[in-house]
Amino acid sequence: MNKIVDLGMQPFADTFIKEDQLHLSEPVYPLQCYLDEKTAHVKLGCETSADERYNLYDYSYTSANSKYSRDHWDLFALQTFEHLGLKKECRIVEIGSNDGYLAEQYSKRGCNVVGVDPSTKMAKIANDRGVNTIPVIFNKEKSEEIKKLGKADLVVANNVFNHANDPIDFALGVENILKDDGTFVFEVPYWYNTVVDGRFDQIYHEHISYFTVKSARALLKLAGLEVEDVELVDYHGGSIRVYASKKPRVISPTVSDFINREVEAGLFDVDMYKKFMQNITASRNRFLKKLYSLDIGEKNPLIGIGAAAKANTFLNFYNLDNTVMKYVTDSSEHKQGKHTPLTRIPIVGDEILRDYKQPYVLILSWNISHILEDVLKNVNPNIKFIQIK
Repeated sequence: MNKIVDLGMQPFADTFIKEDQLHLSEPVYPLQCYLDEKTAHVKLGCETSADERYNLYDYSYTSANSKYSRDHWDLFALQTFEHLGLKKECRIVEIGSNDGYLAEQYSKRGCNVVGVDPSTKMAKIANDRGVNTIPVIFNKEKSEEIKKLGKADLVVANNVFNHANDPIDFALGVENILKDDGTFVFEVPYWYNTVVDGRFDQIYHEHISYFTVKSARALLKLAGLEVEDVELVDYHGGSIRVYASKKPRVISPTVSDFINREVEAGLFDVDMYKKFMQNITASRNRFLKKLYSLDIGEKNPLIGIGAAAKANTFLNFYNLDNTVMKYVTDSSEHKQGKHTPLTRIPIVGDEILRDYKQPYVLILSWNISHILEDVLKNVNPNIKFIQIK
């Protein structure tokens, strides 16, 4: 294994600190990525406790936290239902079901759905929504309990396969609960986009693995699953939607197309990442030089937009804490009233922008900046946007 990325000491990115926890120190760990040149697998070097990542603090991310997210999952349910030719009363298991929003969309189509989520708080929200949800960290052992409820026609694991401390064990669990003619579908941020676009903030402790199609295919083969199709989707700044099964009907040529592009981009070449680190460090230095030349102060403060996990990686790598940034705004009721981890910036609603004549605004949720800019201008037409790049 070769170290390819080092973003310093970082807290759990999806951790948000309550007022009564501000006197405590949250755990921090080295955030470093390693490449296995033999398997093409990219993973974090420091393994943290999965239970602590989701339950040490109240987990705050919800699938239904924005219209953008809801629209994506609505379309995901529709497309997978039609693409796979699913029928009413089919059996679906969603791993990492979060607040149950996506699972609910399948339920509305008459499917029998079971959710699985490591966060006890999210499992409660999903159960209150009417989605039968089991609060466990999914693995091969726990899959035995789920299999007793019946094998699945479809197993969904969006933005959670990459969260598994042991992805092979996770894949073996999927294989165990999947029918012989069933399909495993998952979305993960695409490592190709992360590297080519220089979006290092997609890296954080909750993301243990960083997937390419090449690494996904190799890993799934170890669990008796074969990648049969791949799609690029515009979510999280660029994700891949992977279709896998025990007995693939036809393997789409897009699979080899993706892998060829990954090889050509140098994603499996250790030396390429030296340039990647040089580029993101130089970009940080240029940004900070520009930022500190602005007349930021009490009357026109710096305010961040979007308390996403990626924002916390960015803020900590750029050393932007509450002495520099006055607030971070977010629409989620599960995050407002809390503080960002380590940087300790208060999280509030967008309405705070009205309190200042010309605040400086930095959109941290860059993947939806085209949506947010118009919304923010309606709150305060005089805001000054600062571009990260």
